Amino acid sequence: MDSLAAFYPLLATIAAYLVGSLSFAVIVSRVMGLNDPRTFGSKNPGATNVLRSGSKTAAIVTLLLDALKGWLPVMLVKWFGQPYGLGDGTVAMVGLAAFLGHLFPVFFRFAGGKGVATALGVLLATNWILGVATLVTWLIIAVFFRYSSLASLVAAVFAPVYYLMGDGVVWAADRSIVLCTAIMSLLLIWRHAENIGRLAKGKESKLGKKKHHHH
Repeated sequence: MDSLAAFYPLLATIAAYLVGSLSFAVIVSRVMGLNDPRTFGSKNPGATNVLRSGSKTAAIVTLLLDALKGWLPVMLVKWFGQPYGLGDGTVAMVGLAAFLGHLFPVFFRFAGGKGVATALGVLLATNWILGVATLVTWLIIAVFFRYSSLASLVAAVFAPVYYLMGDGVVWAADRSIVLCTAIMSLLLIWRHAENIGRLAKGKESKLGKKKHHHH
């Protein structure tokens, strides 16, 4: 037995947190010579706010990279973790750590994004069917109600539900994954507190409409 074996899950978790801490909204904007997304719009370092800079390319790149940083750490554990004794428990921890890195990035004074893209990346890697089901839920709500925040909230609530519904049908649900999906879900809802307030007052900006600047 490798004397480091006990440390592998911890090392994987720390690595995932550091990858998650790469705030791509800030990095992509900097590389592309755009304003720092933390200084305008919602001040949120996420793809939606990068879009407010007027660069669709920057927003799409941010979205994809933010999703990738949730997807890749989980996939690396699934692909290469077995010989190191990394199982479902580590998959769950690594997914949550990447997500937490996005919310509280160590490189950016712990001021991160809302985590929608990263959470989706984590879910897609955990099980692609789970990820697709969650994404479809997001799209349906976004198309019908035109609120991206509402779509994110509904998708967040349904992700753990889908995972539990799939137990014994599509996959064998793992307790640690159930727990981490639920924690991600709660954190996503918490991060959308301002949006919930605006939705309740009917002041939330709709998709496809000219954006109002709210402070």
